[in-house]
Amino acid sequence: MGMPLSLKLTWASLEGISVQNVDRKRGAIREYAEFLHCKSKKFTDFDEVRQEIEAETDRVTGTNKGISPVPINLRVYSPHVLNLTLIDLPGITKVPVGDQPPDIEYQIKDMILQFISRESSLILAVTPANMDLANSDALKLAKEVDPQGLRTIGVITKLDLMDEGTDARDVLENKLLPLRRGYIGVVNRSQKDIEGKKDIRAALGAERKFFLSHPAYRHMADRMGTPHLQKTLNQQLTNHIRESLPTLRSKLQSQLLSLEKEVEEYKNFRPDDPTRKTKALLQMVQQFGVDFEKRIEGSGDQVDTLELSGGARINRIFHERFPFELVKMEFDEKDLRREISYAIKNIHGVRTGLFTPDMAFEAIVKKQIVKLKEPSLKCVDLVVSELATVIKKCAEKLSSYPRLREETERIVTTYIREREGRTKDQILLLIDIEQSYINTNHEDFIGFANAQQRSTQLNKKRAIPNQVIRRGWLTINNISLMKGGSKEYWFVLTAESLSWYKDEEEKEKKYMLPLDNLKIRDVEKGFMSNKHVFAIFNTEQRNVYKDLRQIELACDSQEDVDSWKASFLRAGVYPEKDQAENEDGVQENTFSMDPQLERQVETIRNLVDSYVAIINKSIRDLMPKTIMHLMINNTKAFIHHELLAYLYSSADQTSLMEESADQAQRRDDMLRMYHALKEALNIIGDISTSTVSTPVPPPVDDTWLQSTSSHRSHLGLLGFHLASLLEYPAEDPRLRPAGPPLSAQPSHPCSTRLQGHFLWGSFCTLSAGALLVWAPLQPLALQSPCQAQAP
Repeated sequence: MGMPLSLKLTWASLEGISVQNVDRKRGAIREYAEFLHCKSKKFTDFDEVRQEIEAETDRVTGTNKGISPVPINLRVYSPHVLNLTLIDLPGITKVPVGDQPPDIEYQIKDMILQFISRESSLILAVTPANMDLANSDALKLAKEVDPQGLRTIGVITKLDLMDEGTDARDVLENKLLPLRRGYIGVVNRSQKDIEGKKDIRAALGAERKFFLSHPAYRHMADRMGTPHLQKTLNQQLTNHIRESLPTLRSKLQSQLLSLEKEVEEYKNFRPDDPTRKTKALLQMVQQFGVDFEKRIEGSGDQVDTLELSGGARINRIFHERFPFELVKMEFDEKDLRREISYAIKNIHGVRTGLFTPDMAFEAIVKKQIVKLKEPSLKCVDLVVSELATVIKKCAEKLSSYPRLREETERIVTTYIREREGRTKDQILLLIDIEQSYINTNHEDFIGFANAQQRSTQLNKKRAIPNQVIRRGWLTINNISLMKGGSKEYWFVLTAESLSWYKDEEEKEKKYMLPLDNLKIRDVEKGFMSNKHVFAIFNTEQRNVYKDLRQIELACDSQEDVDSWKASFLRAGVYPEKDQAENEDGVQENTFSMDPQLERQVETIRNLVDSYVAIINKSIRDLMPKTIMHLMINNTKAFIHHELLAYLYSSADQTSLMEESADQAQRRDDMLRMYHALKEALNIIGDISTSTVSTPVPPPVDDTWLQSTSSHRSHLGLLGFHLASLLEYPAEDPRLRPAGPPLSAQPSHPCSTRLQGHFLWGSFCTLSAGALLVWAPLQPLALQSPCQAQAP
């Protein structure tokens, strides 16, 4: 044959078989075959099967002995076979004929080696008894891929055709040219028997009679013949299965455990239960509320280790982002002094003031308080954005019911938007309250007496010297390529300095930068860069690092940039203010020249600093509390107590609980996989208790194979002659059908099917020099070489 034949044997029982496939006269299933290239046609006459194989070969390879690696796919359904796949390969031809290419030998040999190289394969090296065994191509190829001889069994054919007075007794007893697994002799049908369509019963009977009557073989007749070969193959299948069981069992148990939690909710699924949708709706809403609360409040159960949860991100907004935004709103020193001087002069008017006016203090303080509105409202917007993200993530568990998920997101998001308005109104009210009355009797206010002396402690760093505020990786982004280019360092920020090291071990310090006179500014992100950048510079226009006026530090995300800015703020490094152009430099110089005015400006400046610090402290404390009470806690209560009622009023229960097609398919697939895994583990347990393994034969001296060279020009084909399927004689138990597939009766001799119908019976004849590969638990290949595997 010029192309492979993939023969899939499928065990079929009376259950699920249509009436036309049952032989009423014999009360059995009618065996039939199907080809992939003409799948709609069923072949019940196996002479027609043989003819179709020949016809398809001619259609693909031509009529002049061409070859093709594309297999013919044939499936046979029968109650007398196991679920096996046989791949019949072309035999090796060393001299090309017809349309065969010049390298035909190497092409076919490569094809053979692909099959026999598999470690799970058992190789049957078939050699005729009337040929010099030392020159066997089959044994030579087997030796190449199986040097230890663990997978090779010798099969001797044509024992009935040896010259008179000669026999293969020494070979079959493994005394001459030994193999580790020895030899098994078989007697196949002759060409005359094939043409005469000699049936299986007669062929097996003739083989048995030959071994029992021959004086050289009768003492080992029970170890010869096709039945013994099939028994040997069956035992090797058992050995292979038992060796694979521990690993397979462990893998299946692991898969089963991983499915347990996912399948738990589906185990009791009853599609006809009238209360199913109501129960599911209640469970979904309850779970949504629990998930929302866990994401906000935090939980030790199923902690996300890849990213910050909603609650953690809101905490960062409260205590890092919001304080940073407040600092950005503070007066610049020069702007503050200029505005104070204008306020004092405008209050005095044409008069020359002798005392510092408190009205100037109130005017400046109120103006500063108004500036708190923008960062406060921005904080609310950031929290609302995070809550919307939390809602979407919690709603992912409702994906089984698309309409329910959509309505839940809409209702909760609408409620959050309503609470957003209430929260903003309350925050603006708090700021208006602070602005309505300036309480100069506050216990933390320094008062006019202390304001005469400059109170610098409010601007000094409150952190303990040398206290580490933050550690982490940053990239110095603006080092030129000539000096090494951008590089990542390990940075350590303390209350007094910024240091960077080669790595996190902090052994090799690269530089230490004092924080005096430093500020930070934003840097626009590069067009081709995916980094987010900010810069540190010196307010006195000095170089910060080597010849650099500023250091550009890069992070992977904007969140990291904001977090680093907040850390610098704690260390006393403030963001840069937009410098308003001084429209009246003469006036600024004028007031700065007046010592009396300078003293008044300094006094009010200290008072403003003290009072604004009190207000900022109060707002930083009240903002998180207000947002938590009016928005987050109210949203939690709404989800727990009112969401279900809103869902019932928005749509009917049937439409809400309409399951998506994808989810239904996923549930069915998971349940099917779950039950299949449990069944597989049960089968493995049955195999473990009902079978035994045989030990591997000891090594033998097979060096005779290593020095021999092949003299044959062709590895003989396994003649594949298709004929009608026959029943086994019931009186011989060794030849009876073994029953259902291996998965149902693992202890039955699987190769009975091979012997009776496909491998040794009316389907197949072993020819001289054939190499068979029988691989348990994998696709079978038959012919020269030929491989048999269980799926």
